Amino acid sequence: MHPRIEDYALIGDEQTAALVGKDGSIDWLCLPRFDSGACFARLLGDENNGHWRIAPVGAETCSGRSYRPDTLVLDTEWETPDGTIRVTDLMPQRDRAPDVVRIVEGLSGKVTVHSTLKLRFDYGLIIPWMRKSGGHRVAIAGPDSVWLRSEPAVRTWGQDFGTHSEFTVEAGERVAFVLTWHPSHEPRPPLVDPYRSLGTSITDWQRWAARCRYQGPYRDVVVRSLITLKALTYRPTGGIVAAATTSLPEQLGGVRNWDYRYCWLRDATLTLSALVKAGYHNEAEAWRDWLLRAVAGDPADLQIMYGVAGERRLPEFELAWLSGFAGSAPVRIGNGAVSQLQLDVYGEVMDSLWLARRTGLSPKPHMWSLQGVLLEWLRTQWRQPDEGLWEVRGGRRQFVHSKVMVWVAADRAVRTLEEYPELPGDLEGWRALREEVHREVCEKGYDPERNTFTQYYGSRELDAALLLIPRVGFLPPDDPRMIGTVDAVRAELGHGGFVRRYEYGSADSTVDGLPGDEGAFLACSFWLADALHLTGRTQEARELFDRLVGLSNDVGLLAEEYDPESDRQLGNFPQAFSHIGLVNTALTLFGTDGAG
Repeated sequence: MHPRIEDYALIGDEQTAALVGKDGSIDWLCLPRFDSGACFARLLGDENNGHWRIAPVGAETCSGRSYRPDTLVLDTEWETPDGTIRVTDLMPQRDRAPDVVRIVEGLSGKVTVHSTLKLRFDYGLIIPWMRKSGGHRVAIAGPDSVWLRSEPAVRTWGQDFGTHSEFTVEAGERVAFVLTWHPSHEPRPPLVDPYRSLGTSITDWQRWAARCRYQGPYRDVVVRSLITLKALTYRPTGGIVAAATTSLPEQLGGVRNWDYRYCWLRDATLTLSALVKAGYHNEAEAWRDWLLRAVAGDPADLQIMYGVAGERRLPEFELAWLSGFAGSAPVRIGNGAVSQLQLDVYGEVMDSLWLARRTGLSPKPHMWSLQGVLLEWLRTQWRQPDEGLWEVRGGRRQFVHSKVMVWVAADRAVRTLEEYPELPGDLEGWRALREEVHREVCEKGYDPERNTFTQYYGSRELDAALLLIPRVGFLPPDDPRMIGTVDAVRAELGHGGFVRRYEYGSADSTVDGLPGDEGAFLACSFWLADALHLTGRTQEARELFDRLVGLSNDVGLLAEEYDPESDRQLGNFPQAFSHIGLVNTALTLFGTDGAG
C-alpha cells in the first residue's frame, strides 16, 4: 500500500529537506537545494526511483516516532520479538556539504537491522556508478557525487543496483550512517562526526526554539510550526519555500499537482507577522531583505513567486518516468504560474514593508523609493483583470481579493506618509486612489441580495480569501457586509467543518480551468477562525482552531489541504502556508500577553 502524505516526517538543514516515512525510508531528498533534482524520489514513483530504508529485518512499520523536544531531530522506535531499537535521523546545519545522519541504537535485546540505499539522481532517473574508496561507498553520475560510510564499519554489499548493509545491535550499541553530497568535480568534503552532530543539532534547535515569546495555550504546536517554517527557510538568502515537495496531489489520482519548492509573495505579510510576533526578528529581517532583492527592478515585471535566491525563470515541465504519488500524474517541475499577473502581490509587498517599518526592523534606505515606484505603476494598472490569489488557469477576471489588496497597497502608502511626513510621495493622489478602489469594490464586488462579497465582479461564487477583508482593514469586522460574507463563506464553501478555497465542479464554476476537485484548504480554515473571532464568535473560532490542530500528523506537521471524507492530508508537505496560519491564529485567539 502506498504511504499516506501524513505518514512522513521532515528533517532538514535549512537549505534542503528530506521526508522520512513510518517504514523507516527516506523517500524524498533534493540535493543540494530545495529545488535541486531529487536523489530519492520514491515519494512520486516507486522504490526504483530512489530511497534509503533502515529498519529491523522483517519489520514493516515503526512502533512510534517523535521529534526530540523543540528540535528537528527525529527518533523512530521499532519494537520486535527480538528487542527494540531507535533510529535517529537528522541533517546537521552544513558547513560546506549537506549530510544526512542516521544513528541506529539498541535499546533492548538483540536486533538485526538492514539498510537499503538506492540512489537515483535527477528525480529518480539516473543510476549512478558505485565504487569503494577507503571504507566509503561512492556514487557518481554527472554533476553529483554521494559518499556513504558507517561508524563502526558494517558488512556492506551491492545488489540489484542498490547498496545493502546488515548488522546487529544490542542494548547500548550504536551504528551511525552518514550520507554526504558534493559536486562530483570537487574533492570529498571533510567528514562530520555523526554523534557530535547529533548533540550540536539538539542544542542549536532548542536554543532557537527557546527564543519563542509566545507562552499561551498550544505553545507546543506553535513552536513546532515555527520550527517547520525555519526548516523551510533557505538560510543563505532568507527565502522561505512554500513546501519541501513538488506534485503531491490536491486530489488523489488527479492532475492538480504543482511544484511548491519556491517562494511566494502572497505569503509575505502573514509570514512576517508570524515571525515578528513570535519574537524572531532576525528571521523576519532575512525574509524582508529577500523580498526587497527579489522584487527589485521594473514594477511591471513583479512576479508572484521566485526561486530561493530570487531566481525568476522557473519553467514548468513534466517528468514522464514518475508515476506520481498514489498514481497522481503528471509530476511537474517548475511552475508555469510564475508568468501570471496577480495584482494582489503588490498589496502584499506594500503591506509587508509597512509592517517591517512599524515593528522596528532595521531600516533600508532604498525601501521607500521602491514602494513609491510600485504604487505609481499600480495607480495606472489596477483596473486590469488578473489570475488572482489562487493562480487560476481558467482566464483572467476582476477578482475582488486582488482589488482589496490594491486598496491595501494604497492604504499602507498613505498611512506611511501620514506617520512620516518627511518622506516624499503623492499623499493626496494616493488617498484618492484608495477611495476610488474602495468604492468600486463595494459597488461591483458585493452582492446585496445575498449580503456577501463575491469572488469576482458580477459573480455569484465565493472565495475564502474574502475572509481576509477585516484582517487587512478594508472594512471593520462588525460591518454587516463582512458578517454576511463570513456566514456565506462558511455555508457555501464549508467542507466537513473546514473551508475550501472556492467552488469546484459546478456548471458555473470554471474559474480555475482544471478538472476534478480538491480538499479543504487549511490556511483558509485558519482564516475562518480569525474571522469568526473578529466578528465576535470567539468560542466558535477556538473550537475550529482545536479541530484544525487535530489534523496534524503524529509529529505535528500539516500539508496544504485535508479531505474530510477520506480523512487524509492532501497537497504539498509540509506546507508553510498552513503552519503560518496556525501560528497567526494561535496568537490572534489567545491574546498578545504571551506573545510579547
